[in-house]
Amino acid sequence: MDRTTASPVGRPNHNHQIVSKLKRCPTPGLPDNNMDRVENATPPDKSTRSSFSSVRENDSNLAQTFTTTKVSSYSKEADEAIEDQPPLPTEMTTQTQFVPPVTQPNSRLHGSWFPAVAAEGFQGWKQIGVKGRQASKSYGDLQALKIVWSTPATPPRKKDPERPPPGQSSIEKLPAEILGQIIDHLVLDVPPNGISARNVDLMSLLLTSRTLHSATLNSLYKNITIPHSRIFRKFLTHISQNQELGTIVRRLDFCHFNPTTLFSTASERATTRNLTPETLLQCLELTPFLREFLAQEYIEDEINASVLRKLFFGLERLQGIDFCGCSSTNFKNAFQSILQADWPDFLPISRLCMHKCITLSSSVFETLLPRLGDLTHLDLAGTRVTDEALQSIPHTARITHLNLSKCRLLTADAIIDFVANHPAASGLVFLSLGVDARSHQLLDEDALDRLIPTLPPTLRSLSLKGSRMAPSHIDLLRPLTKHLEELALGRRLKITDIDRLFVPDESNDGEDASKELEWVPHTLRYLDLSDYTAVELDLITLFGRNTSIMKRYSAPLDVIEIPDDMYARLATSPVVKQLGWVVTENGSRAWLVRLRDLEDGPRDSGLRPWKMGASFWGMRKIPIACAEVGGMYGSYMFKRKL
Repeated sequence: MDRTTASPVGRPNHNHQIVSKLKRCPTPGLPDNNMDRVENATPPDKSTRSSFSSVRENDSNLAQTFTTTKVSSYSKEADEAIEDQPPLPTEMTTQTQFVPPVTQPNSRLHGSWFPAVAAEGFQGWKQIGVKGRQASKSYGDLQALKIVWSTPATPPRKKDPERPPPGQSSIEKLPAEILGQIIDHLVLDVPPNGISARNVDLMSLLLTSRTLHSATLNSLYKNITIPHSRIFRKFLTHISQNQELGTIVRRLDFCHFNPTTLFSTASERATTRNLTPETLLQCLELTPFLREFLAQEYIEDEINASVLRKLFFGLERLQGIDFCGCSSTNFKNAFQSILQADWPDFLPISRLCMHKCITLSSSVFETLLPRLGDLTHLDLAGTRVTDEALQSIPHTARITHLNLSKCRLLTADAIIDFVANHPAASGLVFLSLGVDARSHQLLDEDALDRLIPTLPPTLRSLSLKGSRMAPSHIDLLRPLTKHLEELALGRRLKITDIDRLFVPDESNDGEDASKELEWVPHTLRYLDLSDYTAVELDLITLFGRNTSIMKRYSAPLDVIEIPDDMYARLATSPVVKQLGWVVTENGSRAWLVRLRDLEDGPRDSGLRPWKMGASFWGMRKIPIACAEVGGMYGSYMFKRKL
């Protein structure tokens, strides 16, 4: 069954109770040949919507390299299986003899074929030619049986005195948590290319022992990834027939979902009725211990008022909800309809993403945010959240990840007051306040003077993209560069100003020389300069001898984001490679990436606990679950400007 990176293991005692009930049930996760199939399906290249793209991080030695496909890799059909035995020589001849029946000796319709001389030249039933072709589909080969027509007696097997009794092996005695972590390493997130089936090892483990069967079920059903509606129907069928399996599920992930993979028109999808509001609600009813629900714009019409009520009021253990990109009229009306419901004073949700839910009204956030007392991750980029809704977040919340980019109804005074004085913002690790300066201005010079000194020392990623900056802000940012790893700068700075973040000021007297000795190196690994146009970014100064940004001693700086219109210009420039850098791009974004020499050691993978599974730098969307980045979430995180 499809799944993603594992979350914490569920209760082991509960899983052992499931084993006895599933002993005679079909093996879960195997393909169901009776499922609905669509004939003459349109090829993916012709049926997919132009806005869909599956973006995955590429595991290579170079940072900021991505694999982009128009159709999610989860939707690839498996190739047909082939025989694992080598074919026998084709020139082999087999002598056969027809024996007529005793009751009708003249009949050619009844009778049997068998080798004329079994011991001479017979190579097995597979090689008997029927009408010029080898038509036998038997998996057995009598050649391997030596033409023995009776089953030989099995010799008694001597018992190994060192072999432990059933259920007492060393691996079976491990705690369920450790055993689950071991099995999770066998789970394949992406289907392999070729004839191999996914998770074959896990299917074998199901038949090994009761202990491994229980632990393997937990790995198979703990995190479920739904790439298209047929997989959803198979999953729903399994948990409907074996409702104990639904209690294992902790995550439902639709980030790779693409409805046009199997069906080219909306009418075909509606006729099949695999994923509908009714079936989605049924799925949520059968997964009572769900902790993370990850949706996106391709299932927005399946999220109706009943589904929302179940998510917010019916799942007591739900901690993370992601509605990334959901902005349809049906989705908006569904949210409006539940605002009149009797909401509880407290909701257990700690991670909430409404990234680019641009159609939701301000009343949605004014109703929802005051009830999130355990909030830690909040992504409201591009929404209509207001100052009142932001200030209504309970003081018991402990927000570490906050994304308020492109929120036009927020004011600079409200944001500064929230960051400086609200108890929930005292431990911020990720903060994005970026805007598109061409259409909106949030932070001017005075606002930055008040905001930057209030930022906490726990911060690791800061985006001031679109703000109006001045050279005096460099002195305010310098202390932050001693713990920041990502920094996105605003406009109106020169390269010579930015260079002061990486080296101390030039000394003119003895006092300044002592300051150079006390200089603390920066910790920046990612610098975002994409706010500058190709005309504003002075390349001559950037690559000049008097600038340290591109030099080796600016390390650990590894990635510099540049305007996307500069990619073609720098990709062919020999100066970039001479200085030890290379240009990469993905969608509407481009980066300068430092090349690693052998003496520099292995490249930093970029994995950080605060990234929650993402490897590369400059993410635009806050992750809600600890998982590899891919599908539509990869597009919003690494492919779009803001």
